[in-house]
Amino acid sequence: MNVVQRGRLPLWLKVVFTLWILFWAPAVAIKVGVQNYLWLCNLANFLLLVGLWAESRLIISMQWLATALVGSLWALDAGVAWVSGWHPIGGTEYMFDANTPLGVRLLSLYHLILPLVAGVGVARLGYAPRALVWQTVLTWLAVPAAFLLTEPWRNVNWVHGPFGAPQNLLDPVVYLIGLMLAWPLLLYLPVHLVTRWLSRRIRR
Repeated sequence: MNVVQRGRLPLWLKVVFTLWILFWAPAVAIKVGVQNYLWLCNLANFLLLVGLWAESRLIISMQWLATALVGSLWALDAGVAWVSGWHPIGGTEYMFDANTPLGVRLLSLYHLILPLVAGVGVARLGYAPRALVWQTVLTWLAVPAAFLLTEPWRNVNWVHGPFGAPQNLLDPVVYLIGLMLAWPLLLYLPVHLVTRWLSRRIRR
């Protein structure tokens, strides 16, 4: 059951995150275009803002699923590449590409912050198990929307190939369906299971 609990999140967190969005959203629109809002991690910014002010367990839990593992893998790939020049996973090559504007690279550092913000929200309000279903539905809307509404070179949500690289092995529709299945199974479900296990341990 989704229960909205008032007064459990610090006001300073809400205000700071609001100021971040007021800076980040227009900067993204100017630097790379509003189409990039369809990235699931970018949608997480907007949804977390709503979730923080509404103190909604469901919305914040959804964005915990969206950012916890993705943000951790992003940080791992960027961190290892920063130290060694090797990308163990891929997807953060643009962070070390001189052709990518510095402002765009700095804006991408939010990948390190979103899991922390969502994690604080879940720790304070609790985890809503229904988040897995709702975040999956959101993904199944955002992925086809990115495929239909954005230019292929943007590869938003990797709808044209994994880790930013185009793929030619599969029919585009077959690949898209596989991507829509893989995203919740590989990225959301593990976080959901671990979070539910931890929640039970804490309650005991």
